[in-house]
Amino acid sequence: MVNMNNEQQTSFALVNGRVVLPDRIVVGQAVVIDRSNAFGKITAVLSQDQLPANLPRFDAGRRWIIPGLIDIHTHGALGYTFNEPTELAFSTILEENLRRGVTGLLATVGAAPLDEMREIFSFARRWMTETHPGTPLLGVHLESPYINPAQAGALDRMSLRLPLDGSANQLLEFADVLRILVLAPELPGAPELTARLTEHGVIVAAGHSMAREQEVLAAMQSGLRHVTHLFSAMSTTVREGPWRKPGLLETALVNPGLTVEMIADNRHLPATLMKLAYNAIGPERLMVVSDALSGAGLPEGAHFRMGSMEYEVADGVGMMFDRSAFAGSTTLLNQMIPVLTDVVGIPLWEAVRMVSLNPAKLLQLDNRKGSLEVGKDADLVLFNPDFTAWRTMVAGQWVH
Repeated sequence: MVNMNNEQQTSFALVNGRVVLPDRIVVGQAVVIDRSNAFGKITAVLSQDQLPANLPRFDAGRRWIIPGLIDIHTHGALGYTFNEPTELAFSTILEENLRRGVTGLLATVGAAPLDEMREIFSFARRWMTETHPGTPLLGVHLESPYINPAQAGALDRMSLRLPLDGSANQLLEFADVLRILVLAPELPGAPELTARLTEHGVIVAAGHSMAREQEVLAAMQSGLRHVTHLFSAMSTTVREGPWRKPGLLETALVNPGLTVEMIADNRHLPATLMKLAYNAIGPERLMVVSDALSGAGLPEGAHFRMGSMEYEVADGVGMMFDRSAFAGSTTLLNQMIPVLTDVVGIPLWEAVRMVSLNPAKLLQLDNRKGSLEVGKDADLVLFNPDFTAWRTMVAGQWVH
């Protein structure tokens, strides 16, 4: 076996692990890694008996071998958020996520004054062109100014804007790093802005919204295809006279043209609602996000901030001080896998798909990332039974 500190081997096989594939778990299989160039790749997943005798082997110690996790909606950790465009903030968050087995994420930014958002985007753009320790940054997710004040939740109402006020022109200057933007489909000008963002390659997500079904469908005609944190800050069925009108929630549950994200911290949603989401949406449209704020990793009772807003860690979740709304999760993505399997009852391979392959597909990176398949980047994690990360690999290199 290869000594775990030996980083000189150009090709080797991970053996003696439980390999989690998109549709099953296999034992007795090896994952072969080639890192002869800067981009380590998976070159085979095959029976250990078929390995060449001279190929070095790395013993996974019967741990889970899982594709690297991808968190498309995470704001921060350990007292810092991505709303702070500093080396310390970004490094702290990204190194903590790497320690948890997250090998790609979107820096999620809460609504802020326009000049502050431009500064954050500029910083993220520079960061992505440089080499840094920690989880690789895949872009920015803006949980945005274009939301309904009635569903703002813990976001800063003072920073909200309208889709047609001209501010989008400045945000679109950063379309190269802006991967997802949240908006409320019912706002005036939302379909027009959705079309513009879609033309620039930005994924538009419906969220923090009071939309009726017809408003969601109109936005879908303009390019809307994703829904932010199911059940949280969104409209549901209302009566108009004798008529019952579905909201964003019901539309997301049934419409196959929408992918959906869910916070599975066992705080935002009880088990019944998570089971409803899984049963209605299925393992191919549903993905899990941490929605972690800077309270992630902090002790009970700790105070934390995002921009001008301050919150508290209470009962294992971020809270507004008046307890009127959650203020993001304090649970990072690896900790959500056992919630999905043990609380919701989802098979492990489907739970893993929701935190790896499905988000990779949304970002159109699934040709390279999200599953343990031949030709894909060697981004993977060896997880202990409790889903703490024992070893993390990015592009064929052990980085944790």
